[in-house]
Amino acid sequence: MSILETTHSAEDAVKDYVVAQESKDQLRFLTCGSVDDGKSTLIGRLLYDTKLIFEDQLAALERDSKKHGTVGEDIDLALLVDGLEAEREQGITIDVAYRFFATDKRKFIVADTPGHEQYTRNMATGASTADLAVLLVDARHGLMVQTRRHAFIASLLGIRHVVLAVNKIDLVEYSEAKFNEIRKDFEAFANGFDFETLQAIPMSARYGDNVTGRSDKMTWYQGPTLLEHLERVEVGEHEIEAPFRFPVQWVNRPNLDFRGYSGTIAGGSVSVGDEVVVAGPAKVSKVETIVGPSGEVPAARAGEAVTLTLEDEIDISRGDLLAAPASRPDVADQMAAHLIWMSEDKLLPGRSYLLKIGAKTVTATVTEIKHKINVNTFEHVAGKTLELNEIAFCNLALASSIAFDPYEANRTTGSFILIDRMTNATVGAGLVWFALRRATNIHWQALDIDKQARAEKLGQKPAVLWFTGLSGSGKSTIASIVEKKLHLEGRHTYTLDGDNVRHGLNRDLGFTDEDRVENIRRVGEVSRLFTDAGLITLVSFISPFQSERKMARDLLGEGEFIEVFVDTPIEECRKRDPKGLYAKADRGEIKNFTGIDSPYEAPENPEIRVHNVGRDPEDVAEEIIAYLKDRGVVS
Repeated sequence: MSILETTHSAEDAVKDYVVAQESKDQLRFLTCGSVDDGKSTLIGRLLYDTKLIFEDQLAALERDSKKHGTVGEDIDLALLVDGLEAEREQGITIDVAYRFFATDKRKFIVADTPGHEQYTRNMATGASTADLAVLLVDARHGLMVQTRRHAFIASLLGIRHVVLAVNKIDLVEYSEAKFNEIRKDFEAFANGFDFETLQAIPMSARYGDNVTGRSDKMTWYQGPTLLEHLERVEVGEHEIEAPFRFPVQWVNRPNLDFRGYSGTIAGGSVSVGDEVVVAGPAKVSKVETIVGPSGEVPAARAGEAVTLTLEDEIDISRGDLLAAPASRPDVADQMAAHLIWMSEDKLLPGRSYLLKIGAKTVTATVTEIKHKINVNTFEHVAGKTLELNEIAFCNLALASSIAFDPYEANRTTGSFILIDRMTNATVGAGLVWFALRRATNIHWQALDIDKQARAEKLGQKPAVLWFTGLSGSGKSTIASIVEKKLHLEGRHTYTLDGDNVRHGLNRDLGFTDEDRVENIRRVGEVSRLFTDAGLITLVSFISPFQSERKMARDLLGEGEFIEVFVDTPIEECRKRDPKGLYAKADRGEIKNFTGIDSPYEAPENPEIRVHNVGRDPEDVAEEIIAYLKDRGVVS
């Protein structure tokens, strides 16, 4: 054979291999369970036995095993996955580690998730994209609290295929009785979880028994090895059979002659000529072309990334959802959902967050926590806030209507995240259960007299002067003087003072963080109404949280919110202490007092910063009036 023929033969072999790999289907699964049940070792064993470790990796693994290993002179396969130095030092998994491997029959992406309770949020992250869960149990200990917790979360997140991996069976002398005891306990426990398949397998990840090869030490077990089951289990067909869903990720306009909508099909299938509807606006068109990675195709299905062009010119933007006209998603501005809290800062109902579902982002608040779920006993318990790793069933209100499906119908269009508006950190993951339709039929009533007409009649621009500062900073005194001066000039004003409002509108609220959030939310809404009436509103509240002050700002039009930070040091406020509150707080007679045992988040960029030490309040008020005249609020 010539060199040329040999080269072509090698190229053909490579092409055949690539085609073969591309034609394989893919299974995403995660390993979970209690700490030190052998999750990382199991994945290491799968990688080792499927020959996916390079020689340099193996050499490094041997060195690391001597330094960090926990299995004596043997190679510690867990170190293949426990990549963080902190994990190696502690012998635990902290973060979610993703690994890829393949066999002749299937490709796999596996997520190794933490076992410790404080990292439950990481386990939920890994489970959110998985088709199957391998739930490990130490044969010596049986079912643990974390085993039950992870099984519940897997069920909640829509995983319908579970492997109960009874690991370390070698440490109980390969006992069939012990295996059957654990299997029966789990089957009884998981009876109500709607798992489609549940395969129990006795194994030793350290020695490889029943992982990739059958063990000769457990002839009593006649079921599949773990790898055999992973290769055979059928998953994912429900996504293809589901109604067509296509979240638009990008409007593709390379030139004036082409306008396409790019994204990944989240459910069902689509063919050229099919009718599709834009959820929400309900505009219908037909698919003109479908463009895949290699060019035009006649059809595409769930999981494929494509670009669609339509026969009609329709206003479609990133975040819109294309759907089958005969089976449309819900479109609403309120929903009920399970929420997994993932932040060190607790959830406060009424606080404004960003809700991101697909490529769509809207402002949202949790209006009510219906109940929290004790993930150890599964009982429903009352609660006003959510702490890290807690799960609750909540009602949410959105700033505008969006399209979505129940999570059990479509995991992509039925899941969302909540984002903190100040830090942009992801603080929660949500699973839509159903739409709340009671608010969908309520619309804004169009009025003949609007804000501009009222303001012109009053001869002023509406605005909110939001005075914030510690108790005793002097904000109420300054606000009162400012209103007097505006009144003498013939301006139309109203003052909302923190103490006065708590005698009426907010008399049902205390001083916990969640009550403070609701306190400011209500005042923000009233301020918006007063602004709509054309008034200059003076709000004098401690309002300790940046997030709620930003919420109030966002309720108003551009330039209407003027933050006045009365910047008085707490030492000076203590000296003044006009109501004796600091002294009471120091004695423990007042709880949740701002500046003592409740935080105050000072404004970073207020429109007006007032240093109110050694100054005449009249001079401070004149400074604020001058600002209003410079801004054109008053002439």
